[in-house]
Amino acid sequence: MSKPAKSDPGAEEDTPMMRQYHSIKKDHPKAILFYRMGDFYEMFNEDAKIASVILNIALTSRNKNKSNPTPMCGIPYHAAQNYIAKLIKSGEKVAICEQMEDPKLAKGLVKREVVRVVTPGTVLDDNLLDPKSHQFLVAIYFSQDGIGLALADLTTGLFQTTEFNGANAATLLADEINKLGPTEVIVPDSAINGADNRKQLLDDMQISIFTREDWTFGQSQARRSLLEHFKTQSLEGFGCETLKKAASAAGALIQYLQETQKTALSHINALSTFNINNYMMLDQATTRSLELTQASDGSRKNSLLALLDLANTPLGARRIKDWVLKPLVRLPEIRGRLEIVREFKDDPSQRNAVREQLKKIYDIERLLGRISLSVGSPRDLASLKSSIQTFPAIKVLLDRCQAQALKKYTSCWDNLESVFQRIDNTIVEDPPFDMKNGSLIKPGCSEELDRLKAIASDGKQWIAKLEASERVATGIPLLKIGYNKIYGYYIEVTKKNVGRVPTEYIRKQSLVNAERYISPQLKKYEDEIVGAEEKILELEQNLFRQVREDVADESARIQSMAKVISELDALLAFAEVAHRYNYCHPDVNDGSVLRVENGRHPLVEQMETADQFIPNDLIMDSGAEQILIITGPNMAGKSTYLRQAALIALMAQIGSFVPADAAEVSLIDRIFSRVGAQDYLLKGQSTFMVEMNETANILNNATSRSLIILDEIGRGTSTFDGISIAWSIVERLHGAGNSGAKTLFATHYHELTDLAAVLPRVKNFTVQIKEWNDEILFLRKIIPGTADKSYGIQVARLAGLPPQVLARANEILLNLENGEFDELGLPKISHSQDRPSPTGTQQLSLFNDPSTPLVRKLQEIEPDSLSPRQALDTLYELIKIFRGDKS
Repeated sequence: MSKPAKSDPGAEEDTPMMRQYHSIKKDHPKAILFYRMGDFYEMFNEDAKIASVILNIALTSRNKNKSNPTPMCGIPYHAAQNYIAKLIKSGEKVAICEQMEDPKLAKGLVKREVVRVVTPGTVLDDNLLDPKSHQFLVAIYFSQDGIGLALADLTTGLFQTTEFNGANAATLLADEINKLGPTEVIVPDSAINGADNRKQLLDDMQISIFTREDWTFGQSQARRSLLEHFKTQSLEGFGCETLKKAASAAGALIQYLQETQKTALSHINALSTFNINNYMMLDQATTRSLELTQASDGSRKNSLLALLDLANTPLGARRIKDWVLKPLVRLPEIRGRLEIVREFKDDPSQRNAVREQLKKIYDIERLLGRISLSVGSPRDLASLKSSIQTFPAIKVLLDRCQAQALKKYTSCWDNLESVFQRIDNTIVEDPPFDMKNGSLIKPGCSEELDRLKAIASDGKQWIAKLEASERVATGIPLLKIGYNKIYGYYIEVTKKNVGRVPTEYIRKQSLVNAERYISPQLKKYEDEIVGAEEKILELEQNLFRQVREDVADESARIQSMAKVISELDALLAFAEVAHRYNYCHPDVNDGSVLRVENGRHPLVEQMETADQFIPNDLIMDSGAEQILIITGPNMAGKSTYLRQAALIALMAQIGSFVPADAAEVSLIDRIFSRVGAQDYLLKGQSTFMVEMNETANILNNATSRSLIILDEIGRGTSTFDGISIAWSIVERLHGAGNSGAKTLFATHYHELTDLAAVLPRVKNFTVQIKEWNDEILFLRKIIPGTADKSYGIQVARLAGLPPQVLARANEILLNLENGEFDELGLPKISHSQDRPSPTGTQQLSLFNDPSTPLVRKLQEIEPDSLSPRQALDTLYELIKIFRGDKS
């Protein structure tokens, strides 16, 4: 993060330019100041030192011969975007200071102002943006009784807020931040400087965090900022009038955006308040283990998002990501999405027709963002017009559909004809990228512009005619009329023809082989032509800015249609996925059953392997088959079965068809996943500690509508400890009455299968295998029953362990199965045919006698010496020992 530039008391400070620089820099101490000087952005002092290292450019200095030279470096203004990108990626801010007047016309020092501050969360350059993800800037406000969160995507105008209360507020915040993936977070100074755990929470986020003065988060100031921005008298319309913490975060965020963007932010025209309970809750462990947006290697490829994202627009891609991370919990919304997906899945021609139109639509949300922030180019307007042009055709196609849920979109449809006409009537069909180049405006839009263009055009023709007539009049065949920026128009004559030059010619410049002149007639037309071209450029830019402002004024209408297009694109993508991969329409209801016929893991079945994916059934019911204990060897498919159950339920509640022949999904409020092991060594947490933390979260927050998948809980500690913990966890999840959460529990602890005998809603399942000649074949079919062993040695053979190791492992296993100790008290695990047991007298331990009291008593009995009465007494004594009766 940049440090404020230090004041240099030397003579350099006394120059007007450097005084201006330091005055501007003082207002932006935490940003690297790009100070425009002609065709360059210059940086000075500490800014120059930092930037030269990051940008790998030369560090020079002003007044090198002085005792205190000023460090400086510079970059060409036309290449600024690439350099800004490098600084932003390094976590820096960049304040762009422009010349606000033409240096040629300025009297004295050129006026300069910072026109925008670029931060990691306010980037607008497409080259730095992921078109399939939001660019979230987040503000967090901490109070004694909870946390306020606000988020904004400057590129699209999205602005939302919420708050978290209760003992687990910090955990809920961390889960939400994990889903949002913000590029920048702002917090009050006190959040970093305080003595509580807030700083640790922020450090764990591993994102760019900038602090703001605490007063900007104050309730009165934040509220005032929101009311002034939205020009309202209360926050009732946004749903956060009584949510003080949420409003504090939102107010601080809007003030930060205003300070950095130096504009009105007209496209941020609404604030929506959301409640995390309106969506299926997914914690960080669940999103990670189910590979919702990232695969295990951290890439987007091979994630559920990558599979479902067949969107034809960036808007649709972002919408799908939002839906994947926030599944619905309300039946009408879920069924509405499913109805639309079914309509388009069953009608390929209609689906393809709409998708073809969607392919023509640009990222209208981000186009509008740039237009509203006054950085939109002529081509941005042309792209918006081209996108709007598809709307009537899409509406006609949608009107042919039967799904009632589509009326949600068609009833509020807006073809944006006025916006289309405003652009079409003014901007040329194929405008240049930069408005500074002119040639933007169509003929007929401005009488003055048409007049000036006629002068410029006629003037150039006149110059050509003048050149021809002067050649004839002077008798100089090589006479030519040229133009340059320094001398303007001139008549050029070679040296040998100087004697023929008329007396009215005025010499302007001498060259080696020629002389250049002007004439009164040429000078008159030069003033008119050059003046016209400058006026044309200025007038075209003004007309373009007016069109851009008019379009920005319609931001609410454009954003409304952008949302419609994004959701339609997402639903059509779901229909395309369902068609390609033969997914079924799930029955989502308010019951208690999760039933799947021939279910498949959506990601695993797409992998290119020699083996065909084996589908499996699943039936769970909170009142009958609530907990499934699943045993079987490693690599047999237990984890896949667990994950596919969770993914099918999640896909159904985002409105997608699911990979199965049939599926019934009762509403699920939360999916918990404890699958896979990861060490958090950098945080000082072992695998077992992470496992227990995540399990504690499950036990403390699961409800009767939750779905839990657990894989190998307890394996991070000793066997007996692990079994004990796992057993107790299942008992707790079983719950009282019929209130327990639906749970799939995969384990190698075969002892847990005994739970089915004592808990009525626990059922045992195993992965079917075929064993032959001490080898196993994975059939990957889940069937009722239990596995009789773990087949670890057979799996180790498949992994390629050396034969000697496998043979020894089999020998040790046999020793363990036949008993733990031999008659000498030595552990049988140590026996080997290659290593005979120690011989000779063995010293008996006073404290580690391996035999039990019952065994010792049996060893003492001499049956032939006992009378019938003694034999009966001995039998009673043995029974008492066996029962543990100490009386």
